[in-house]
Amino acid sequence: MEGFDDPGVFFSDNFAGDDQQSDITVSLQSVKKKFKDFIRQFHEGNFNYKYRDALKRQYNLRKFWLDVNIEDLASFDESLADTVYKQPSEHIPLFEAAAKEVADEVTAPRPEGEETMEDIQILLSSDANPSSLRDMKSNVVSRLVKIPGIVVSASGIRAKATTMSIQCRSCRNVIPNLPLKPGLEGYVLPRKCNTEQAGRPKCPLDPFFIIPDKCTCVDFQIIKLQELPESIPQGEMPRHLKVYCDRYLCERVVPGNRVVILGIFSIKKVAQTRRGNREKGSVGVRSPYLRAVGVEVDTKGSGFSARLAVTPEEEEAFRRLASSNDIYERISKSVAPSIFGSADIKKAIACLLFGGSRKRLPDGLTRRGDINILLLGDPGTAKSQLLKFAEQVAPIGVYTSGKGSSAAGLTASVIRDPSTRNFVMEGGAMVLADGGVVCIDEFDKMREDDRVAIHEAMEQQTISIAKAGITTTLNSRCSVLAAANSIFGRWDETKGEENIDFMPTILSRFDMIFIVKDEHNRERDITLAKHIMSVHMNALQTTPEGQPGEFSLPFLKKYINYCRTTCGPRISEAAGDKLKNRYVLMRSGTKEHEAEMDKRLSIPITVRQLEAIIRISESLAKMQLKPYATETHVTEALRLFQVSTLDAATSGSLSGAEGFTTEEDYEMLNRVETQLKRRFAIGSQVSEQNIVQDFLRQKYPERAIHKVIHTMIRRGELQHRMQRKMLYRIM
Repeated sequence: MEGFDDPGVFFSDNFAGDDQQSDITVSLQSVKKKFKDFIRQFHEGNFNYKYRDALKRQYNLRKFWLDVNIEDLASFDESLADTVYKQPSEHIPLFEAAAKEVADEVTAPRPEGEETMEDIQILLSSDANPSSLRDMKSNVVSRLVKIPGIVVSASGIRAKATTMSIQCRSCRNVIPNLPLKPGLEGYVLPRKCNTEQAGRPKCPLDPFFIIPDKCTCVDFQIIKLQELPESIPQGEMPRHLKVYCDRYLCERVVPGNRVVILGIFSIKKVAQTRRGNREKGSVGVRSPYLRAVGVEVDTKGSGFSARLAVTPEEEEAFRRLASSNDIYERISKSVAPSIFGSADIKKAIACLLFGGSRKRLPDGLTRRGDINILLLGDPGTAKSQLLKFAEQVAPIGVYTSGKGSSAAGLTASVIRDPSTRNFVMEGGAMVLADGGVVCIDEFDKMREDDRVAIHEAMEQQTISIAKAGITTTLNSRCSVLAAANSIFGRWDETKGEENIDFMPTILSRFDMIFIVKDEHNRERDITLAKHIMSVHMNALQTTPEGQPGEFSLPFLKKYINYCRTTCGPRISEAAGDKLKNRYVLMRSGTKEHEAEMDKRLSIPITVRQLEAIIRISESLAKMQLKPYATETHVTEALRLFQVSTLDAATSGSLSGAEGFTTEEDYEMLNRVETQLKRRFAIGSQVSEQNIVQDFLRQKYPERAIHKVIHTMIRRGELQHRMQRKMLYRIM
């Protein structure tokens, strides 16, 4: 029975007679017989005795547990399944005792030396819809509940006694085989010894101690469950719940796993404070925890929240849709349709949402299939809105801002458990986004040390931790969609690659890098203004209608999840030959370009870029549910790579930038700027006219001098003469 207080070992029941006790015993025996009949007689189809055969097979393999679906129990005896839901603490031990007796029958005769039967653990599963962690109130205490969530930390394996023996220090009297309640409830030792011996004084208070050698123990583990990110209301903190797993449920999950746990919603006493005194008013107050009786782990990283039930009719519709010729264009139009333009960026985000194919090589190494994208450029170009849309439509999406994210918050942290004082590990954003997309806004505002921490997570898709004696590796199989501004706030055409304030080590891990510029074009500005006006004017419509051919967000999310879970394309031989030749051409073209421009590119072309094109090609094939990526897919992948990464790599060229077309002009501007920074100290009071006259004597063109001064003013390196301080401050 679940109760608030343990009555202790010695008790008397003066009101219940022998008849009532015998009635309870008869009732429990009849329930136990029903469980035995269920295991023996339940069958499917052509007399396939599901649980009887499974129990015999599991026991002979030395696996002493049995998985039981509650829906099967309900089809056999509905009232019995209802009692398991309402009174699991009393009936699950009866179920396990019945399974032990049936196992004794079906495994006989056993080899010599195996006369003693092992206990059988019943692991329950249910097809019912899970409840939210926020719905766990006092009315479901001691009932069976099903809760989804993410495991954020897991403790080590510890032992808990099921029966124990205690001994009196004074008279050496032993009280054997005292049963303990399962779960986190403890046991209160008797304060008095009632053994009476003639000629001896009474035993003192608190004389008993536990005999460890005569205790029967089971393994248990405490995991910390956090509710799913998509079920957290806006502005709320995520809720947590402790989960008690014992015996064969231990070590089934690691931090970052998405799980659905079937368990008994239980309560335990409030922990004492450090001073040893309970908190004021805590008498009768209990804290909740979950005693697990079944754990379903999402091992594929597809996410329970996105595993929407796909009916055969929907599957047929998906197949027909994938065979259409315009599926790629329609999906790209459905990506953030309220944002004007940015067609290639939307196509790239569509590729990111579908992803390539993850490959495990014969030597044990893996090649990631997730695509990483960086949006770099001017403010006000809807980068953050694209990130928000990707978070909503991805099967699993986590959104975070670079300024408010640390290395531990993105990867994993090692903290000390306040109750046990042991170190435990909690997963960060990239661990919780395993199998989905992590969107990092303001990527340039992160500290360099924090950016370095995600190098391994982006390429190897693992997070290695070696802290406080904990050495382990977590999975982070997620795509990274990052947005950043250039180093000067806005993109400066004259600075070229100096706009990018990222190390090549982090840039090479992005498959596509888009330079997003806010260009001044009258026709484009008129069209953009009309689009924004229509968006704002139609925002209050109850049923907004999208453009023809666009998919709704729920449909797109379900289609993305279906393609990710059912299709894993590979690149065909003909497409591989075409890609190989193009890669060699890009490498040779890069060297020629470097020799011609006499400076390195921001993003060098390496094998990582070749693998990036392969992943993009596979994602295009996955949209169409095709087993192989063809030459058409490779051509489109090369085009996307050209308009993104290659254009970003060659953005240092000054061709067509405000009248400066040659490399000599670029070198002259650099010389003027270098001399300005070298000759004037910080805070020197100089006038623009004096600077221009001074450089004119050195035969520099006047327009170049004005160009440098105005560029430095725009970047904030100089203060304009019309400002209040009336001086130029060299940064």
